[in-house]
Amino acid sequence: MAHIAEREFELFVGIDWSGAKGPRQPGLSVFTAGPGNSVPEPVFPPDGRYWSRLAILDYLRFQAAKKRVLAGIDFAFAYPVSDRDGSICGYFPGYQHSPETAHDLWKLIDRLNAERPDLYGGGIWDHPQLGAYYNAPGGRRGTAFASRRRLAEQVAREVKSPSPTFNCVGPAGVGTGSLAGMRALHQLSSFAHIWPFDNPDTVSRPLHLVEIFPSYYFALAGIKPVNGAHGERENINQALAFFGSDSVSTDFEANGPDHDEADALVSAAALRWFSAQSDFWSVPAEARAEGWIFGVKSATP
Repeated sequence: MAHIAEREFELFVGIDWSGAKGPRQPGLSVFTAGPGNSVPEPVFPPDGRYWSRLAILDYLRFQAAKKRVLAGIDFAFAYPVSDRDGSICGYFPGYQHSPETAHDLWKLIDRLNAERPDLYGGGIWDHPQLGAYYNAPGGRRGTAFASRRRLAEQVAREVKSPSPTFNCVGPAGVGTGSLAGMRALHQLSSFAHIWPFDNPDTVSRPLHLVEIFPSYYFALAGIKPVNGAHGERENINQALAFFGSDSVSTDFEANGPDHDEADALVSAAALRWFSAQSDFWSVPAEARAEGWIFGVKSATP
């Protein structure tokens, strides 16, 4: 895949995401960084105390109208296509109409939740066939739910293991954020280059989107992101230094239900650092279907 050098991007945007129901979420956080080593800065919601998912999409479109943007968002961009034994089974094994591409998957998720406002994606849990693949709230553990892992998650496990993408329950329930995120990807798909799914003919688009995993970035910098440790200023600065960034000021405090600002801040610095290195743009062929966590280095591109 084509390598996009750091100098081609003028803005790096780290977004800590949330799939929770409701128009505005305290768990949404946005930080930006320019080229160089300056510390990332917060971007505040245009109206109100908290960001909405739709407002974040508007912000990305607005920035991309002025400059080349690399934005990382914290959710799994697609589902695994392999079963636990390594055999290819598709996104929804056994489902006759399982999407064949990531773009088809995003379109399906958006269509099934079309009546749900604010990009909420939980409507799929009520689908008579597809609901079976999720571990959903309210004790609805589907009969087809399995702890399948994408190749990127298997590789990342050496540093920090991501949660299963179909799990939508509890603190490790990342699936709800992915459902909302896939709706966002579908709505941005005609405007952005979505890595690593899209063909080279969209590389010239000013907005590039990549999947991020903030806990992985902290772990890579030698910090265990548990019990709020990643929200401590000393640990934030350690992670920033690892990614070649200046430190936050002595009065900085990371806000958010789970120190979400720390995740977005460090992710913006990590995006800038990873993007300058060609190794991180080279991923296996499976990533065209499953996606890839930006910053996880693959040994078999």
